[in-house]
Amino acid sequence: MFELLKTDSQTKARLGRLTTAHGVVDTPVYMPVGTQGSVKALDPRELLEMGTQIILGNTYHLNIRPGLDIIRAAGGLHRFINWPQPILTDSGGFQVFSLAKIRKIKAHGVEFRSHLDGSPLFLGPKEAMEIQCVLGSDIAMVFDECPPHDAPAKEQRLAVERTIRWARECRAQPRAAGQLVFGIVQGGSNAALREECARALVGLEFDGYAIGGVSVGEPEPEMLKAVELTEPHLPTHKARYAMGLGTPAQMVELIARGVDMFDCVLPTRVARNGTAFTCKGAYGLKGGAYKADFRPIEDGCECFACQHFTRAYLRHLLNVNEILGLRMLSVHNSHVFLKVMADVRAALAAGTFADFHREFIANYVPSRKVLSARATAQLER
Repeated sequence: MFELLKTDSQTKARLGRLTTAHGVVDTPVYMPVGTQGSVKALDPRELLEMGTQIILGNTYHLNIRPGLDIIRAAGGLHRFINWPQPILTDSGGFQVFSLAKIRKIKAHGVEFRSHLDGSPLFLGPKEAMEIQCVLGSDIAMVFDECPPHDAPAKEQRLAVERTIRWARECRAQPRAAGQLVFGIVQGGSNAALREECARALVGLEFDGYAIGGVSVGEPEPEMLKAVELTEPHLPTHKARYAMGLGTPAQMVELIARGVDMFDCVLPTRVARNGTAFTCKGAYGLKGGAYKADFRPIEDGCECFACQHFTRAYLRHLLNVNEILGLRMLSVHNSHVFLKVMADVRAALAAGTFADFHREFIANYVPSRKVLSARATAQLER
């Protein structure tokens, strides 16, 4: 159940509360991605200490490894990975996009060839919901088709038709106890298709709605456009989730456009390449400029990495391929994303979000390296 607590008077930003079987999630919220049952380089204790409310898992990947028999025997995904708080599971619909070279779309689902050994795997609405039922996630996503952003109009039309049909089939499947199900709106940058898809899904009365078909290689203006075309057709009393997004600045921009929930692999993905996020942008920590820099990664940051280690030491670890370096950078980057969301919620509660939005965007310098990484980062989802 989603409760809308407050709406900003100058933007479409919303302060909300989403109640799930494993706890309450305050929104807007960033959700770290644990595709295969683990947020890369971080353990549950660290995630909880930095304020993580909810994480993601992935239907396609968890079904392949370790497999449903193991997770069922463990008592569900929460117990298997020792995560006591809410979990959202992607349905595998994103893999229809990211694994396009090893799949064939059929009327009732998708035939995959395993990315591991080439073995056949069929995933459709019934299968995706059955897997998520066994996983026992708090929020299950419907199975949809996510085409590339530059797909021809005919392909976008067919994807919307399949998405609506598959959503109807997903709606009819059994759920785990207390499990919420979110619909996913497709339609690319086509206003008519976005509206058609949104209206059809809203008519099915899902527990929340996601804006799909973003973070699929499109330029940022197209991403913003897709959200702007979708949001007016979504109910105000349900949570809104922009899938696979984004940088801190992108999330703040989309919050101003009425989005409540986000996921993105960038914090840990770019950490493994030596890139540090801050509330004002990102920078590469491997460079020689930081060889004798004994400041924290970000001045004023309260994360464990910044409280205990210097740029010089972490640069050394990264350059000699010590695991602690990428772990601490993952801790810091994830903390930044979660801190931005906490600051947004505080600003919304205080009625100052419009000022926060203007100042944050004015001070944030986009990183070309990070933006280019966004095009491939979602393959980890």
